[in-house]
Parts: sequence; structure tokens; C-alpha cells
Amino acid sequence: LLVFGALYLLQHGPQVFLNNWNAPHEDSIAIALFFGFSAAMLGISGFESSANFVEEQVEGVFAKTLKNMWIAVTVFNPLIAVLALGLMPIAQISSNKETLLSHVGDIAAGNWLGFAIAVDATLVLSGAVLTSFVGVAGLIHRMVLDRCLPQFLLKTNSRGAHYRSIILFFILNVSVLLATQGHLTALAGVYTLSFLAVMVLFGLGNLLLKIRRSGIRRPVSASWFGVIFGIVAISLGLVGNIIMNPVYVGLFLEYFIPAGIIVLVMLHRIAILSACLYVLRSISERLTSLTETITCSIQNQIASINSQQIVFFTRAGDLANLNLAMLYVRQNEHTNRMKIVTVVEDPSKVSPDLAADIRFLDRAYPEIDIEFVVHQGTFGPDTIQELSAKWSIPPNFMFIGSPQNDFKYSLADLGGVRLII
Repeated sequence: LLVFGALYLLQHGPQVFLNNWNAPHEDSIAIALFFGFSAAMLGISGFESSANFVEEQVEGVFAKTLKNMWIAVTVFNPLIAVLALGLMPIAQISSNKETLLSHVGDIAAGNWLGFAIAVDATLVLSGAVLTSFVGVAGLIHRMVLDRCLPQFLLKTNSRGAHYRSIILFFILNVSVLLATQGHLTALAGVYTLSFLAVMVLFGLGNLLLKIRRSGIRRPVSASWFGVIFGIVAISLGLVGNIIMNPVYVGLFLEYFIPAGIIVLVMLHRIAILSACLYVLRSISERLTSLTETITCSIQNQIASINSQQIVFFTRAGDLANLNLAMLYVRQNEHTNRMKIVTVVEDPSKVSPDLAADIRFLDRAYPEIDIEFVVHQGTFGPDTIQELSAKWSIPPNFMFIGSPQNDFKYSLADLGGVRLII
């Protein structure tokens, strides 16, 4: 496309450029550049795809994928834009914006090139759809494990696929298609808002890691200026797209708000269930038999949620860190049972002060049953899997403090163990 377009541009391009440049402008150059920048932000789509597979990539590959995509976007996107402006007037670009590249191919080399571009676009779209299903399935699975979504989504088929998550995502896609009546412009508008919002959240998440988890070892570290600059730039693009297409904001919120409500309900379901329990008890005098049955059911549900045991691995046994771990568990986890585990090669070398500190915490937090365990061995992925199988506690309910720089395992190697300090 670039070669044929360049040849055509040498013959006819200068006159077309002059016609476009001399066309009357209703807005200022600054406003035009702002909205052009906002519209072009969608051209960086694809950077989020690598993040979907980051845990499955070999060390060092993630940075390379971002670099390669950055180079491709920097080189090809401006060239294609210049090529389109050189081959046709802006009015023609606007009237063919849904099939612009194919139309440019028709002008540059004939119908065969336009057809080839359409076939290539279909193949790329198929890959993007597959990527989205794989990424969403992994995201939903992780959110379910962290108890942010209902547990029924963990159901798998004979091949180990979480088919309920896939079917749910398919239904959501079909509903968006029906809501937009299949108009590509409306679909692109909703996707633009969603994509840019996700990219802003990536930047905010990076800032939170810098502030709250600065000690975590990481292969690549972004500068404060780079992260803040990226957040500001993408936010400006998001604002520009909202101004250009305000009608799509309502459609976006129709999906975002229900999804947010579901997550909030899952995070605060203990408080919600407790409130329901209070209401039921207040009317129990009139509906004694019915309310007693419902009350017992809710109490069993609360007990079932709180019965999930939590494991915290400690090494030095510092009382301040142990207290921070207890505060985190009490404020953020739905449980009344906790194991504090220290893994040592020689149990006789465990400080007696550690057991005394844990007994003190057991008295300080009477609502949580604390059990102290000394495990002989070496802390690592094998030990985590062994204890997980022995106690029937998933690794994502096991916690550690922030590891030091000399810790030889990454968080991905530990199979889902979470940081709380």
C-alpha cells in the first residue's frame, strides 16, 4: 500500500495537498490538532493485548512487545495518514472512513489491492477477537479467585475451559452489537472510550505500585515523568473523544455501571448480608417461621464465607509487620481463621519471642482464630504447593510481605501468592 501510494502521490499528490490546505477552516489550528490527537489515540490500540499474556511470557518478552508495537505505531500510522491525505481530499476521507485503507488501496493500485487489504483486515480482526476472548477469560478467572465476581463462573468443562465466562462475554458482545444496531461508528466510539479508560487505569495502577509497592523487584521500571505524562496525554485524548461523541458516553455507562455494581456487591457482600439479617430480625415478630428459615440460611452463608482460612508467611517475625498483616486481613478479607507460618530449615532456631508475639496478637484480635505453624523446609514454590494441598487452601489465600531484592523467586513463580505489606 505504501509503495503504490507513494508512486501515485508523486504524480497527483502536490495538487491534492494544495487543495486541502487552501480549504476554509472553521476552527483554529490548536482545536483541530487537539481533536486530531484525540481521534488518533485509538491508533495505539494493541498495547493492552500484551498485558493479557504477560504472566505467560518468557522473561524480557513483554518489554520487547511494547517496544515493537511502539515502533510500528510511530512509523506506520503517520505514513498512512499522510498517504491518505495525499491521495484524496478530506471530504472523501470522511465519506469513506469505515473502509478508508481499502479505499486508499483502490486508488493507489486498483481493486485487487483494496480487496487484499479487506482480507487482511478480516484476518487481523479475527485475531483480535480471539485475543479478547482469551484475555477476558483470564481476567474473569482471576477476579473470581479474588472473590470480586460470583464463584459460579469457575465452572469448567471436560477440557478445562471456563465456558461460563466465555458465554457471558459473547452475550455482552452481541448486546453491544444490537444496542449500536451494527453501526461501525457507534461501535468504534464505545470501544474508544473503553480502551482509553483502561489505558488511564494502567497508568494509575503503575503509580500505586510506585507508592505502595516500591520495594518489589521488577525487570522494567518506568519513570515518574513518563507515567504521569502518559496519564495526562491519554486523559486529554479521552476528554477529546467525549466532546466529539458525547452520545456514546451514555452507551458506555450502560455497561460500565452494572459491572461496577456487581463488583461492589461482591466486595461488600458481608455488609450487605448483615444488613439483610438486621432487617429480617426487625420483622421476625410477625413472620417468625419464615424469617427464622431465611435467617439461618444467611448465617450459614456468612459462616461459610468466613470459614475460608488465610495463611501468612513470616520470616523474621517482626511484631509490627505481623500487626500490619492482621490489620489488612481484618479490614479486607472475609475470614475468622488465620495461620501464621514460618518456614525454617532448623525448627530449633525459631525465636521463642515469635510464639509469644503471636499469642499476644491472638488476644488482641479475638474475632480471628490465629494458629502458629513452624514448617521445616525452604520457602519457595514447592513449599507453597505442598502446604496448599495439605491444608486445602488455594495459593491466592496465602500472603507474604514485600520480598527483598535478594529473593530469588518472582511473584509469578509463587503461583498466585499475594502481597499485603
